[in-house]
Amino acid sequence: MSDSSLNSPHNITLAVTGASGSIYAAEMLRALAADARITKINFVASENSLRVIAEELQFSGRNDLPEKLLGASCPKLQHLTDNDIGANIASGSYPSDGMIILPCSMGTLAAIANGLASNLIQRAADVCLKERRPLILCVRETPLNRIHLRNMQLASDAGATIFPTIPTLYNLPQSTTEMARQFVNRVLAHIGLPQPGAYQWQPD
Repeated sequence: MSDSSLNSPHNITLAVTGASGSIYAAEMLRALAADARITKINFVASENSLRVIAEELQFSGRNDLPEKLLGASCPKLQHLTDNDIGANIASGSYPSDGMIILPCSMGTLAAIANGLASNLIQRAADVCLKERRPLILCVRETPLNRIHLRNMQLASDAGATIFPTIPTLYNLPQSTTEMARQFVNRVLAHIGLPQPGAYQWQPD
């Protein structure tokens, strides 16, 4: 195993909230499940996200949602519920290497930016900030009002990375799935998990 592999994150929390963009969450979950460097995925979906996922991906139900998104079971996945405020990711003593919220709704952003921590997603994000662990907020909204912008500034000042769900076009994607996959690749590269096959700009 290389030194870079030893330093790579291996325990990642993926949260899904009620903003549009379920395809991004599905592609992120698939990438984490396929990455041999990842040994633990802590997956939690908000109540509002379940409706969005059902409408956008035609998947319904809570109990087997990760399996539906992946198309198979995953032994390294821990499925948590958003009302389980006593779950392991709610504690700073749990050795998580970071958290990705994809997509991140403006309501979730507001709660994190203002330290509310009233459910598991918000509390786990708060833990990442206080423990100085990577917290990636893939925000999804347009247009942005001043409250949204102010909350992004507050979250960024507290240590979060604001990573809007903006797909790349210069790689000439042929489908929305490819767009989502390349976005996921950029997020994972940002936290030290570069993906094979990820597009890299090569100037002429």
